[in-house]
Amino acid sequence: MRFLPTEEQSDFARTLHGLLAASDVPAAVRAWGAGDHTPGRALWARLAGTGLFALAADEAHEGMGLMPLELAVGFVELGRAGVPGPVVETAAAAVLLTRLGDEALAKRFLPGLVAGETSATLTLPGAGPYALDADAATHLFTVSPAGELRLAAGAGALRTSTDPARRLALPDGGGELLSTGPAVTAAARDAADWARLLTAAQCIGVGEALLARTVEYAKQRTQFGAPIGGFQAVKHRLADTLLGLEFARPLLWAAALSLAPEEIAAAKLTAGEAAYAAAMTALQLHGAVGYTEELDLSLWLRKARPLRGAWGSPAQCRAAVLQGRVR
Repeated sequence: MRFLPTEEQSDFARTLHGLLAASDVPAAVRAWGAGDHTPGRALWARLAGTGLFALAADEAHEGMGLMPLELAVGFVELGRAGVPGPVVETAAAAVLLTRLGDEALAKRFLPGLVAGETSATLTLPGAGPYALDADAATHLFTVSPAGELRLAAGAGALRTSTDPARRLALPDGGGELLSTGPAVTAAARDAADWARLLTAAQCIGVGEALLARTVEYAKQRTQFGAPIGGFQAVKHRLADTLLGLEFARPLLWAAALSLAPEEIAAAKLTAGEAAYAAAMTALQLHGAVGYTEELDLSLWLRKARPLRGAWGSPAQCRAAVLQGRVR
């Protein structure tokens, strides 16, 4: 079995990498955290132009079909660049609407999401009550444990997380009832799995960005007249961080191929822990300068912990892995 991206998938990743490298993503992240969504939305439109969000919608509604592996490849790049906004939630909402099979709802919402003209955030059963970036998203979807899909009219006061660019809010009760029944419950379950998978991909990208910046810093910072990167203890710490990320990567590809809930949970658990370990390594080796907001490193440091718990905490992912093994 091949666990390496195809040439086409690698080209897609390079396209996204080049686009993001040419954009001032750190400035967009800082603006997003301050409540200015204009730079982030401009970046969002450019990403949509690559076909990124089309990978989460069916061909009948301007998508390219549900392509989890290609989407995971793309979301690694989004994590590496630190792209702000409810990118995972928009893709998950597109999956939800596609899986639901309601032609009227799909025609109403999917074309805008695919084209990057609109964005979405959502809450799903078992994933926590808070919606990410409800103030910035065009649509706020909620699915209740009873299987009611609603378009919420708004959300309550924003709450900041560890990452200032990840703002959470409780959706208002009620709103327009879009659909209800077992089909909604099944579609929401699929959407939650995709959200967990794409968050795992983001975690790997965040971890790789942190490691790359830490390696460069270790080459430049000196102690006792030598770069700290030459010290054996530092080498071991960096090597352990790299191993954690490299171990998570094939689990992500396997999960994207199978879409088995237990494999997705294993990928999310491993990728989240690897990203968090990369953040701890970066903070330790950078020292006090790692705490400063002016250093771009802080943008990724602050993402690692929230992403580790988003769409499945380590405890929830372990439970899902165990549940899959006892079936």
